[in-house]
Amino acid sequence: MIKSHSLVTILAAVFLAWGCSQDAEKTQANTSGAADQPGGGQAFVQDDVSQKDILHVAMGSADHSTLVKAVQAAGLENTLANAGPFTVFAPTNAAFDKLPAGTVESLLKPEKADQLTTVLYHHVLTSALDKDAFTNGQQVKMFDGTPVTMSIEGDTWKIDGAKIVASVRASNGWVHVVDAVVLPPQ
Repeated sequence: MIKSHSLVTILAAVFLAWGCSQDAEKTQANTSGAADQPGGGQAFVQDDVSQKDILHVAMGSADHSTLVKAVQAAGLENTLANAGPFTVFAPTNAAFDKLPAGTVESLLKPEKADQLTTVLYHHVLTSALDKDAFTNGQQVKMFDGTPVTMSIEGDTWKIDGAKIVASVRASNGWVHVVDAVVLPPQ
């Protein structure tokens, strides 16, 4: 009887130890990532449950890979992952393709980071606004400090002529997809 209790106790201890080591491996796999990323910060936290922030909405869109590259080149990932609130007018890849040849490549160079940041800030409001909040002819001051004009023609909203083709609510504001890059005045 004592031998069978000892055998059961040993087997239980072995299974318990084996199960704990499996949990430790899973925990290690789940916690690595954000801290291992260069730069770190909120932009690199993986969260598949919560509503996505503006940065992660853009990162999850195949139509916004050029915008994501620009945000990364300007070092603004953590800014767009922060609490906000923000409204971002997000040009599609096709919108960037409409710019003169070489413009995007030039802006992505490290020595052009300040100019790129200004262009990106010209697509950001520091409040969360659905497109219905805008009125025809309304002047809106962008994050770079310069105004844009909102226009509404029927069911079409535009920002300085760039058409809003879709709107997505994010955890820290709104993403309005636009069909053109809105350049700040020279």
